[in-house]
Amino acid sequence: MDLNINEAFRNLIPPLSDHELQCLEAEIRYWAGCYSPIITWNGTIIDGHHRYTICKKHGLPFKIEERQFDDEHAVMIWMIDNQMGRRNITDAAKIRLALKKEDVLARQAEGRSLSNLKQNNTDVENLPPREIQGKVRDLIGQDAGVSGKTVDKFKYIEKHAPEIADNLCTGKIVDGRRLSIDGAYREVQRQERKEKLKTTEFPQGKYRVIYADPPWDYKTGDNSKNTSDPEIHYELMSIEDICNMPVKDIVDENAVLFLWTTSYHIFESKKVLDAWNFNYKSMFIWDKVKHNMGCYNSVRHEILLIATKGSCVPDNVELIDSVQTIERTRHSEKPERFREIIDTLYKHGNKVELFARKKVEGWEGFGNECM
Repeated sequence: MDLNINEAFRNLIPPLSDHELQCLEAEIRYWAGCYSPIITWNGTIIDGHHRYTICKKHGLPFKIEERQFDDEHAVMIWMIDNQMGRRNITDAAKIRLALKKEDVLARQAEGRSLSNLKQNNTDVENLPPREIQGKVRDLIGQDAGVSGKTVDKFKYIEKHAPEIADNLCTGKIVDGRRLSIDGAYREVQRQERKEKLKTTEFPQGKYRVIYADPPWDYKTGDNSKNTSDPEIHYELMSIEDICNMPVKDIVDENAVLFLWTTSYHIFESKKVLDAWNFNYKSMFIWDKVKHNMGCYNSVRHEILLIATKGSCVPDNVELIDSVQTIERTRHSEKPERFREIIDTLYKHGNKVELFARKKVEGWEGFGNECM
């Protein structure tokens, strides 16, 4: 008999790869039929589209199991939940399915809070919108068996690089490797940052004082399990990308560089100093007071390296304490106290801040957030 096919139902479920489809067809032909029933609702297939197509193609028998549901929304939710338990589906595909479930529930609710996912017994209707968004994200993660942060990363990938998102969902091997969601997220961010920097005009002229806070990538080397997840807060750059910035083209013959770095990147920072034509001289330590997650200890400090090109000793002979104790606030945001220190030490010459977050009088600024 012929069964009905609803395109919305068929497109809801990730398709099999060519290899999986060939294996399924070989199996069905070997057994001269489909031993798993085609599940239907009102004569429409809701599970077994591939099996049905293969059986019809070769004239092989198949069984039918009719299910009862209240409406199409209930059917879609069942289809998604049914797929979640299958072993051959990737984490990315599970997230994509869970997000479809969110869309189905939103349409079903018709104006009710998106977070009112009754099957999770979570009542968050009275929460502020931002908290609701976080709850929904975490519930989607629970459905997919991943963290809420991983859901955010996949959504970012799907928005900015849908082809990569498709590869993650199918488990496709590209250039000899299969990317993880974390790896793909970092790759997409790097490309996004490169494109944004291309459209952001690099400073012109020559500068005596350079202040830089690069977005170091913590996911390089052996530190792949770092728990602070800086990529959630800002876009990252590899050491190579930072080194390749044309900083050496904008510095005076005699200049000073104040470069923020971390304990993890302390030795890699030398590569940046060399690429930008600066020689290390000294450092300031920022004691953040508050605890910060790290792999080997509680990291509550950051390092501001001082390096020079040519002869560029401070204009002011005042010796400022090398350790500054200032409680941290927003992620990666540096206290204005350090800019004050720079202005105190170096009173003359043009000044530029790289990766700036805001415009400051007396300084040129370069950065995606500095508009």
